[in-house]
Amino acid sequence: MGTNLQSFNGPTPDAVAFYKNRGWVLIDTLNSEQTKKLQTWVDEVASWPLGGGEWIHHREMTEAGPQLARTENFTPFHEGLRALLRTGPMLDVASALLEEEAVLYKEKVNYKLVGGAGFAPHQDAPAYRFIENHISCMVAVDDSTTENGCLDVVSATYDAILPMDDRGCITADVVEAMTWIPAPIKAGQTLWFHSKTPHRSGPNTSLKNRRALYPTYNALREGDLRDAYYAQKHQEWQEARDRGEKPGLSLIGDFQGALIDE
Repeated sequence: MGTNLQSFNGPTPDAVAFYKNRGWVLIDTLNSEQTKKLQTWVDEVASWPLGGGEWIHHREMTEAGPQLARTENFTPFHEGLRALLRTGPMLDVASALLEEEAVLYKEKVNYKLVGGAGFAPHQDAPAYRFIENHISCMVAVDDSTTENGCLDVVSATYDAILPMDDRGCITADVVEAMTWIPAPIKAGQTLWFHSKTPHRSGPNTSLKNRRALYPTYNALREGDLRDAYYAQKHQEWQEARDRGEKPGLSLIGDFQGALIDE
């Protein structure tokens, strides 16, 4: 398929069939006005103070110095992003691809600013507690290119958890045996992928930032568990700090950068 990905205008029957066959699908979700609003909203979240609330900022050390790597747990504190992710077209697409009513499970912004690190090959499912039926999504805030660290995905490989190393990432021998498809996408597009679909991304070696919004949805019949997820995550991070350890960016060790404390 190369790097020219087929996109769909909404969760059409063809889009759902494409997703069920490959484990991922590209949807044209936001128009230009909505994309500009999203960029403004992400700027607003990035400006929030470190340690200033229940939202969570993570920073990494780069050659240019400390910079944001991720923010999560922000929808309770931002009306625009809360509405975008919990209602409307985003929720409609999640429900169509899950083939049942969906609810937001968690959310994050990965900034991957100039010099930002990438993520090792992994599946999301091992990091998700409480639920079995979930779907991930990358909403491109900026154009995502091979130079600034776009996602690579693997098709039709989402029926099982793959062998993992001690970090919770896919083992090297399995990675080498798979066909990886680069997925450069334009700002405002959404790349939906099953939580067991293998994916990875490289560092940002360009001169432009590559921000992306990542919501995850689960089947509502399993419960609205977003608050429970973040309560447990906060508890585990605090326990790590109490042990004198530095909490990780995720519940698996896929981040390839150097995290620094707030």
